[in-house]
Amino acid sequence: MVLASGGFGMIESAGPLLVWVVVVTFVFLECALIIGLFLPGDSLLITAGIALAAHSSGSAHVWALSIGAFVAATAGNQVGYVIGHKTGHKLVARKNGKYVNTKNLDKVNALLERHGFWAVLVARWIPWVRTLCPMVAGAGGMNHRKYTIASTLGAIIWAPVLLLIGFYFGSWIDKVPWLFPAVLVIMVITLVVGTIFGIYQYRKEMHRPEVMTTVPDLSEDQAPTS
Repeated sequence: MVLASGGFGMIESAGPLLVWVVVVTFVFLECALIIGLFLPGDSLLITAGIALAAHSSGSAHVWALSIGAFVAATAGNQVGYVIGHKTGHKLVARKNGKYVNTKNLDKVNALLERHGFWAVLVARWIPWVRTLCPMVAGAGGMNHRKYTIASTLGAIIWAPVLLLIGFYFGSWIDKVPWLFPAVLVIMVITLVVGTIFGIYQYRKEMHRPEVMTTVPDLSEDQAPTS
């Protein structure tokens, strides 16, 4: 399968390499740093899967990228945990912030206190929790082994699943000549606009006054791991 000519020339010439770079970078940032709160993670993975469906080697690439995205998500979560752990039970929120506020941090605190392992696992599917959870877990001193197992399992059932959904959806709509280009253009434009707006929102959020939030001790959390 080959992308239509014209407006797709740049995407086609860049090929899977461009998809790889964007996906791995965004997935890592979303799982590791605060800026990830403002990046389009889920929609990016689906769009990447759709884009790869247009290439003759797309099947091999989407499975390989699934592994790459899984590694990036797992590594990002470890970085987020370390950042939180180094704060010593203190995290910086933003006064009247949209995402980085005391209310959201308290919600993540409560989730981890009540559900521990399972909260980390399910956090993958809740965008803003996905980014804040590693830092809160680290700041609260959650058992690192338990956290690592949960975040790794979560990464397995998040990034690869969304990539494959996008890929098989793309393979299906590619059978209709006009539909595939239309869907891909809409998805790409949405991602670009979303990313630009997200960066703007991030810069705006970081200029708000800081508010120090205390994270409770999570080291004695006994949530079951199986």
